Amino acid sequence: MPVSHRIKNRFVVSRRRTGFGDCIWSLAAAWQYAQRTGRTLVVDWRGSCYLDRPFANAFPVFFEPIKDIAGVPVICDDQVNQFSFPGPFFPDWWNKSSIDCLYRPDAQIFRERDELGDLFQTQDDVAANTVICDACLMWRCDEEAERQVFRSIKPRSEIQSRITAVHQESFVGYSVIGVHVRHGNGEDIMGHAPYWADPELAVRQVCEAINKATALLHPKPVRIFLSTDSAQVVTHLSSVFPDLITVPKNFRPHQAGPLHSPELGVDGGISALVEMYLLGRCDTVIRFPPTSAFTRYARLSVPRVIEFDVQDPSRLILIEGETRCL
Repeated sequence: MPVSHRIKNRFVVSRRRTGFGDCIWSLAAAWQYAQRTGRTLVVDWRGSCYLDRPFANAFPVFFEPIKDIAGVPVICDDQVNQFSFPGPFFPDWWNKSSIDCLYRPDAQIFRERDELGDLFQTQDDVAANTVICDACLMWRCDEEAERQVFRSIKPRSEIQSRITAVHQESFVGYSVIGVHVRHGNGEDIMGHAPYWADPELAVRQVCEAINKATALLHPKPVRIFLSTDSAQVVTHLSSVFPDLITVPKNFRPHQAGPLHSPELGVDGGISALVEMYLLGRCDTVIRFPPTSAFTRYARLSVPRVIEFDVQDPSRLILIEGETRCL
């Protein structure tokens, strides 16, 4: 089906099916390229890990509809099912016949990630009418692009209401330390793995970070908010910090895999967004590990962040106007 005549004939398509941190960060990279090259941005989150409907675009399920981001036209709904975007395409893989494109080995995805990263870094444009961004593009844009996207997209009103309710009930009147613990719950956590080489040590490190964060100067009484993908982490930290704030949600069975799974349905995605945006409303955030894109929003918006050093997970780094060791 031809593209509607109302839409420009040059596009950047941001295709992601992963967790919201990766989706939004990669969207920011695609947006920045679309802005620089005068293209329409397409948010194609079909096949999302938060939905069991393969042809449903996850963006309008979780976010308010938008028509543009800072002047860049945006298509972000199920219209994507009706479009045949014009070629030629970049990366070149997408110029194959549709049947040949069905299977993309991991090596090809990583190659496309690098090709797109090189393109974005050089500030060049390509002759292709449609640039397809179907790879993780974290670190492929500047922070202002990320901030612009976060300013422009808003969770649906019912999700915002849940965020506000928790904030008013549990955050107001306190200095809140947000703690994000990305466990994996049995999935292949790839780059996060060094932080969990010794699980008991990892939990002790998180507790130590909370104690050090609590000892810092705070203008109000301190409360601790926990966001994690592991029921075991909740149980352990609650035994150490009895007044821990948590948002009720469903967990998958022990070692059954991540929370971003169609098994939990839309509710799993809503819970993720509620916690992501609540972390962004904390006064201090602890990121374990700091390689998780889920806390990228908090990293950009919270005034004080405590991270575990990527090179030495036993070392804590305080980011508060300047970076120094704790």
